[in-house]
Amino acid sequence: MHLRTTRAAVLLGAALAAGVVGCSPALQGAPAPEPSVAPAPSAAPTVKAPDGPANPVPEASMPAAPAPPAGTALAGLEALAGLEALAVKGWAPKTGYDREKFGPAWADVDRNGCDTRNDILAADLSEETFKPGTRNCVVQAGVLKDPYTAATISFVKGGEALVDIDHVVALGNAWETGAQQLSDQDRLRLANDPLNLLAVDGPANRQKGDADAAMWLPPNASFRCGYVARQTAVKLKYRLWVTAAERGAIDRILRSCPGQPLPDATTAPPAGAPAGTPGKSPTTGRPGGQESMPPTGEVTYGNCSDVEASGAAPITPADPGWDASFDRDGDGIGCQS
Repeated sequence: MHLRTTRAAVLLGAALAAGVVGCSPALQGAPAPEPSVAPAPSAAPTVKAPDGPANPVPEASMPAAPAPPAGTALAGLEALAGLEALAVKGWAPKTGYDREKFGPAWADVDRNGCDTRNDILAADLSEETFKPGTRNCVVQAGVLKDPYTAATISFVKGGEALVDIDHVVALGNAWETGAQQLSDQDRLRLANDPLNLLAVDGPANRQKGDADAAMWLPPNASFRCGYVARQTAVKLKYRLWVTAAERGAIDRILRSCPGQPLPDATTAPPAGAPAGTPGKSPTTGRPGGQESMPPTGEVTYGNCSDVEASGAAPITPADPGWDASFDRDGDGIGCQS
C-alpha cells in the first residue's frame, strides 16, 4: 500500500472519529485506490475553451469513495488528505450551463443585510470606507493586497474595474465537474460561499476564466498552495470532482508545502491578510466585529412611493422591506429623492 494513501486514510479516519466530516457509509470502508497522477502543468497559464472536449478517465481509476455531503465542515484536515478523497472523472458536458443556474448574482445568502460582493470587499480590502447611509453595506474605497499577483491595488467604487470578486472554483468549471447535479439551493450557496470567493486583480481573474489548476495558476507563486487548497476544500464541500490533469497539478503543488491545511469559511483568512484580522468579523470582515442582523417582521413595499409614504426612504438592504428594484443606480441605496 502506498504511504500517502495510508496517511490519507489515517487523517480522514481521525476526522470521522472526531465528527468533523459527515460521510456516507461508503467513505467509511477501505481507502479508495490512488488515481494516477497527471504531469504537472506548464509554467505559462493557458485557458481551456468554454466548450472544450471531454477529458475521459477510465472507471477503474476513479476512487470508490464519494465526497462528503455539501456543507460538510472541513477544519482539521490537511489539503492532501482532502484531495485524495475527491473522485477523479472527466469533464461533464457544459450543455445547459448558465450563470443563472447558480442563482441571482451576489445574493444576500447569509441574510446579514448586505450583498455577497460587498461582504467580500469588506473582508479582503484594507483601509476600506463605506458609502454613508448604507450601514456599512456598500464599500466605497479601499486597498487590496492582491493574492494572485502580489500587487497593491486601490479600489474605488465606480472607477476602473481593477478589482474583481473571483470564484476560486469557477462556476463554469464547477458545472463541468458535478455542480449540474446539485440542487438549486446548493448551487446558490456555492456561488456565494466566502470559502470560494476572493477579491483579486481584475485582469488576472479574466485571464483565468473557467480554467482549473491544470490550466491556470496565480502568477504569485507564494499563493499557489493556499489557492489549490481552497479549490480542494470547495470541491470536497460541494461533492464536485477533479479531472486527472487537475488532480496531478494540485498534488504537485501541495507536495511542495507539506501540512498545508484544508481551509473552511472560518479558517481561511481574507486575501492578503492573516487570519483573525483585528477589528473585523471573522465571517463578513465588517468593522468592529459586528454583523448586520437580518430584518425582522414582514414589511413589504410595492414601490418607492410606498417607501416614501411610510417614512422609510432612503432604504438600504439592511432595512425591512428592501427590494433590489428600489436601487436603480446600483449604489446600495434605494428610493433616493
